[in-house]
Amino acid sequence: MKNFLREGERLDDLMRSGRSIIQDENEFCFSTDSVLIAHFPRFKKNSRVIDLGTGTGVIPLLIADNVKEICAVELNSRMADLARRNVELNGLTEKIFVVEGDFRKHREIFKAESFDAAIANPPYTPLTNGEANKISGVARARHEFTATLEDVVTAARFVLKFRGTFYMIHLASRLCEIVEALRRRQMEMKRLRMIHPKPGRDANLIMLEAVVGANVGNLKIEPPLIVHNDDGSYTDEIYKIYNA
Repeated sequence: MKNFLREGERLDDLMRSGRSIIQDENEFCFSTDSVLIAHFPRFKKNSRVIDLGTGTGVIPLLIADNVKEICAVELNSRMADLARRNVELNGLTEKIFVVEGDFRKHREIFKAESFDAAIANPPYTPLTNGEANKISGVARARHEFTATLEDVVTAARFVLKFRGTFYMIHLASRLCEIVEALRRRQMEMKRLRMIHPKPGRDANLIMLEAVVGANVGNLKIEPPLIVHNDDGSYTDEIYKIYNA
């Protein structure tokens, strides 16, 4: 296994079906956000799923047992290489296909309405004037340098079949923008869960399920998810998610 790793890389246990993931310590490593959104969907076993911005491929590795096939799209060549190697490492080359490319060019890369579900843990934070030059390193991965909220929603709608489902984790503060962006692309939110960093704290993230062509209304708002106890330790539910 050591020969599989390159300089500056480490191997982490995903605690899922005996799988591991290679990560580059100098690049953006996956966070709790990816784990949470990977456990949120209700996929059908025969689903073809696309992960928009897969990074090192963590979400496909976590959901692989629940679906038929996953297309993992990644723009960054270094991250795409790690994703391919992670798929190979875990023996999933017949189920997970890594595509190195820009999902904003979805019309050039994919057939319209060819997936049953789409999932995304996209960059959260919009850029303001003059801010781009001040942000560097892994912090860039959380800002909308390569894809905006509109870009993600537009790509999801293009690749999803009618009645297909879109799953995303994003900032709670942008909920109104998200609802508007979904409706501009004929998608309606049907399930929502707020994520709170600690008890008594405001929600900072949301997880959502939207359906292509669904009618307005009948939104299910699930109980809030609390990440940390007051002492900073993970809550029991987070431990269950990590060990599911």
